[in-house]
Amino acid sequence: MNATARPVLYWAIAVFALLWNLIGLAMFWVQVTLPPQAVAALPPDQQQIHAAMPGWVYVFFGIAVVGGVLGSLGLLLRRRWAVPLLLLSLLGVAVQMASAYATTPVWALTGMAGTMFPLLLVGACLLLWLFARRAAACGWLR
Repeated sequence: MNATARPVLYWAIAVFALLWNLIGLAMFWVQVTLPPQAVAALPPDQQQIHAAMPGWVYVFFGIAVVGGVLGSLGLLLRRRWAVPLLLLSLLGVAVQMASAYATTPVWALTGMAGTMFPLLLVGACLLLWLFARRAAACGWLR
């Protein structure tokens, strides 16, 4: 196999990454456009977290999902610029999650069980960035 031949797994990961990040973009849109009636329908602990969340945290959420979508698209287009965009996404999600825990009562309300999804998100972003770096090193990105 030559240096530029991409295995089927490359394409599967790139497609999955784009779908994953598009779901994240949809969740971002839902979160920032949540009407007051929808907030009132949330469980009380989620209402507390939502009320305590500073607006600037959503900037990092946006950076994370837009960087992830564009970086995943870069993987599908086989472009090297996917690597820094996926790093930007990783940094955005890490800052978003750390900020949420530092500025809201999320830890007090959800405990250790509440960390599982944020850790999954950060881990997925890290693995995707490492994958993109590997793809670039193998010559799969131009």
